[in-house]
Amino acid sequence: PSPGSVATQMAKLAADGTLWLDLTASAYRISIGFLIASALSIPIGVLIGSFRSWEAGIEPLVDFIRYMPVVAFVPLSILWSGTGDTQKFLIIFIGTFFQQVLMIMDNVKRVPADFIGLGRTLGLPDRKILTRIVVPSALPGIWDTLRISLGWAWTWLVLAELVAATSGLGYRITVSQRYFQTNTIIGYILLLGMLGLITDQVMKALEKVLFRQDGHSQ
Repeated sequence: PSPGSVATQMAKLAADGTLWLDLTASAYRISIGFLIASALSIPIGVLIGSFRSWEAGIEPLVDFIRYMPVVAFVPLSILWSGTGDTQKFLIIFIGTFFQQVLMIMDNVKRVPADFIGLGRTLGLPDRKILTRIVVPSALPGIWDTLRISLGWAWTWLVLAELVAATSGLGYRITVSQRYFQTNTIIGYILLLGMLGLITDQVMKALEKVLFRQDGHSQ
């Protein structure tokens, strides 16, 4: 389809509310799924990166699961949780959580040993070393990990909606394929690219505000 045809179709879908319904459904799903994965991966990743006992007990399992293809879990997730939003949350979780844990672990391990040694010299207990030295030092890297994994979350969300959904951006692409509505397909693909770019730039802008004193954000 020509650019004009794509623009006309997207304007039509926006006018009748279809576009906003799909966009709202997908934004809700990715927000909840990504927040659940991040809320669990950050403390686990910090603990694995800080304590060898945690690393020995959890890191091999996480490293094993992250190599499993997320696509293979789509039919299983439908059997486990149906075709509702819970299934979408589960796919986003599987696709991002295990990668996040290992990346956050690496962020924590990159905290200079001198910082931790200074805390021990001052007599700080492990809990305070973790909360006052390790976590603040690793936060810029953790934020960057969240920014990168948010891009993956969009991919897994669309995958889940392509297979089992009644609304959302991925669902609309599937329906459009059945009726050979290529202008809608390309329009939604471009929209997904724009959404991914926007969220990435927002995360970068927030990084500069939150970590303006850190060289990582320059």
